[in-house]
Amino acid sequence: MLVLNSFRRLINTQSISFKPRIRKLFIQVQETPNPNSLKYFPGKPVLGSGTRDFPSCTQSTSSPLARQLFRIEGVERVFFGPDFITITKNDDFEWAVIKPDVYATIMDFYSSGQPVVSEEKAQDLNKTCDEEDETVLMIKELLDTRIRPTVQEDGGDIIFKDFKDGIVRLKLQGSCSSCPSSVVTLKNGVQNMLQFYIPDVLGVEQVEDELDAVSKEQFDKLEQNIHNKEKSE
Repeated sequence: MLVLNSFRRLINTQSISFKPRIRKLFIQVQETPNPNSLKYFPGKPVLGSGTRDFPSCTQSTSSPLARQLFRIEGVERVFFGPDFITITKNDDFEWAVIKPDVYATIMDFYSSGQPVVSEEKAQDLNKTCDEEDETVLMIKELLDTRIRPTVQEDGGDIIFKDFKDGIVRLKLQGSCSSCPSSVVTLKNGVQNMLQFYIPDVLGVEQVEDELDAVSKEQFDKLEQNIHNKEKSE
């Protein structure tokens, strides 16, 4: 009887020691105006404040989480907000295939205790400067108070680049960058509001960073090479 009780205690101890870790993260998903982008809320802070855009895998070196998300086949772009993660997929993949991997990656990452961004770079693109004229300051004020909060609700962001010859040049990030209605949003929403409050604004243009264009071109070439290799085999 003593041996049997000892054996039972050993079994109970082992079952406690090897009990699998329970994932307590509850992730909510929200659709965006872009059918290829979904907004994930892990229930914990992502950046805490501000936003961070990762247009391609090659630009995700500063974020362990972004790097892991890019390992999922079909993930084309990653965007971080204060409390959400926006994933943009390739047209060739269905959400039903990608979603489970995104869930697992986010849950495993938060269980690991790693920082979302490993190197903090001061990239406040909307920081005002004493040399900026009154029109630019007004444009940035409207963007920050009236426009950016709405865009961020849709899983993206809008960044001021410059103002020249009456044209405001803006960069769309996250779900908004590849949204089919992004041009309409700029013209009917952003442009109309800026022109209403600031007569000096003649129009709005969407711009793409040179690095974004180069990264996309390299990715497309790699994808085409892989496709050609598969056809030849």
